[in-house]
Amino acid sequence: MEDPLPEQMRAAGTALLAALDEPARDRATHRFDDDAARRWLEYRPRPRPGVSLADLDPAGRKAAHRLLATALSPTAYAQAMTIVALEEVLDRAEGWRRGRRGDDYWVAVFGDPARDDRWAWRVEGHHLSVSMTVVDDQVSPAPIFFGANPAAVRYAGRPVTRPLGVEEDLARALLDALDPAGRAAAIIADQAPGDIISATRPRVDAPLEPLGVPGDRLGPTSRALLDQLVALYLDRLPPELAVREARRLAGGQLHFAWAGPTRPGQRHYYRVQGDDLLIEYDNTTDDGNHAHTVLRRPASDFGQDVLAAHHTTAHPAPGP
Repeated sequence: MEDPLPEQMRAAGTALLAALDEPARDRATHRFDDDAARRWLEYRPRPRPGVSLADLDPAGRKAAHRLLATALSPTAYAQAMTIVALEEVLDRAEGWRRGRRGDDYWVAVFGDPARDDRWAWRVEGHHLSVSMTVVDDQVSPAPIFFGANPAAVRYAGRPVTRPLGVEEDLARALLDALDPAGRAAAIIADQAPGDIISATRPRVDAPLEPLGVPGDRLGPTSRALLDQLVALYLDRLPPELAVREARRLAGGQLHFAWAGPTRPGQRHYYRVQGDDLLIEYDNTTDDGNHAHTVLRRPASDFGQDVLAAHHTTAHPAPGP
């Protein structure tokens, strides 16, 4: 029987650090209470905390991939690997000027997975950022950012690769299924924003306005499509986490908002918000072929939920 997810992550994190030589381990490891490094989201090609996979030997790189795989479902892991490979495709399209590389992805570990009751880790690079926090053997997922440039590579109009295609297609199906009143409420702007609104902020403190159309105003078909869209993002997680997150959201209100033209191939954006849920998608280059998506838990990103529970248990409020 497979080990519970927290034990899988702990074993994979421990194996990663054991696979690194001392200089690489020093670059990979940080204190758990280094909030500036731990509460970090950066999906652009920028310097970042951790150690680059390019600096690891094959055993170290494989250990990093095995750690990443503990946080993602098989389909999401396939998306992630396609996103990584697109760095070489993008570099060719740019005439090799930027020197983009498929190994320019970084791993960072916060705390000691072998001994600490609070630890975290992140794998990140251009268009990929996956953060997990483990406290008292409870896994808190998010943020999870997936992007793709190019969003689609086509041959004679047929897709060769389109790693975030379902994320676009389901949202378009939902928009098409709305009645006129629902569509009017859902489309919040004629132009898409330049990027996801939450960007790289370590905290998203309030719902993004305007909210769009509420889920309880949708008909059966459009409501089912909204639920499928949320499930698509939750299913980036391993099954036990996806089920837990779905239960947490059950019965709560959801809102769907769209910005920009509705015809494919143009700049567009959507988001779904709920109780401690934020999903954002944008495809905002001139040709609509550069996509960003993120799954966030605004009140719980970077383990805020499990850290609050840990603090309550470890440091209860004094009695009267």
